[in-house]
Amino acid sequence: MDALGIADGAVVADLGAGGGWFTVRLARRVAPKGLVYAEDIQPQMISAIERRVQTERLSNVRPILGTPRDPRLPAGLDVVLIADAYHEMEDPVSLLRNVARALKPQGRVGVVDFTPGGGGPGPDPQERVSPDAIIKAAASAGFSLAQRDPLPPFQFLLVFTPRSDAARSTKP
Repeated sequence: MDALGIADGAVVADLGAGGGWFTVRLARRVAPKGLVYAEDIQPQMISAIERRVQTERLSNVRPILGTPRDPRLPAGLDVVLIADAYHEMEDPVSLLRNVARALKPQGRVGVVDFTPGGGGPGPDPQERVSPDAIIKAAASAGFSLAQRDPLPPFQFLLVFTPRSDAARSTKP
């Protein structure tokens, strides 16, 4: 969250939020003035997030049921976090193009996922996506790589910013 500049008052999205582990942490980080959109394409995950948000008494989380190509995020986001979910995306370029539409011009996208190869927790080795493949897809969607960091022992972080020329080309 530090690498993405997530602070009090930020408007962020947790893409592929699953059960809401990162959503809860993001909500606490941006509170009391910020807002978190918890997006997932599975209705049962949205229901789980709704229950968790109620249990945790978080008033700054808005669950969103997205689609494989469109997360249905509102405009004006400071940051979109894709944590441990990129490898599950069916059409990452289309999805990232829709993410670009929701970001502020100075917004950022953070991708955290598992390092290719065997070892450690996470998806099967053949399901893991290389950082270079993610960088290529993000470039196709109108993003530039701003930061690349290993997260030892089994993960990596990529931070992207929208290219200034991409804002025009990604509009419908």
